[in-house]
Amino acid sequence: MNAIGAQSSSGPPRPVIVKIGSEAPWTWLTKAWTQIQQAPGITLAYGLGFALISMGLAALLVLADLGVLILPLVGGFLLLGPMLAVGLYETARRLSAGKPITFKQALFVKTAAPSQLAFIGVLLLLAYFAWIRIAMLLFAFFSGIGGEFPPLDLFISNLFFTFDGIGLLASGTIAGGIIAFIIFAMSAISIPLLLERDLDAITAVLASIEAVRENFAAMLLWAWLILLLIAFGVATGFIGLILTFPLVGLATWHAYKDLIKEPDSPQ
Repeated sequence: MNAIGAQSSSGPPRPVIVKIGSEAPWTWLTKAWTQIQQAPGITLAYGLGFALISMGLAALLVLADLGVLILPLVGGFLLLGPMLAVGLYETARRLSAGKPITFKQALFVKTAAPSQLAFIGVLLLLAYFAWIRIAMLLFAFFSGIGGEFPPLDLFISNLFFTFDGIGLLASGTIAGGIIAFIIFAMSAISIPLLLERDLDAITAVLASIEAVRENFAAMLLWAWLILLLIAFGVATGFIGLILTFPLVGLATWHAYKDLIKEPDSPQ
């Protein structure tokens, strides 16, 4: 593996990106699975909480006759997931260091740069609102301005078996995919980085983008694996998220540790 970049002569060390093999994401998932077995109570409880919240939001949308918004809600998992998984990063960090982890430590994480982490959280939330707005505009375009939301079963039928529905599905997938990949590049390692190091948000985001650019094959595979794991979790009525969400969260920490060179120890 080769390191890319240089450290600054003053202030916190500038993150140095490491070149990795394209098969690395499989190793991250293997390590994550091992840690789930090490701390099943905490990791699966984290996933259970996420799954229950998702089920609750989906149920509220259905009760409000807004079931068609479940699909944009699912897109939000990919946009907000990196921030919601901070407790899993802390769990992976402590387990990797051979330290115990408690529910309190996983829920109330002490980060190295809390204000900068909050800033990235706001950016992700704004991206989510932008995605919801785009989804609403696309729906209005293909169903007509002022069109009412149809029942969920009718919407799904129209989505796959009408020209307008297929157009909505295709355009929504393209728009959502572009937004999701931009957010993925910005947050792939920036949030774990700010958990461990006292850096500014811009430096962390640029390091994340550089890591994706320099390891594009591996990170593209990782993005697809995240998509497939979350999609499986959602397709099972959110039950699968009990396992897949912590699996992705823990693996993200190992991705960060592989992609960022450890700072030199003080002499």
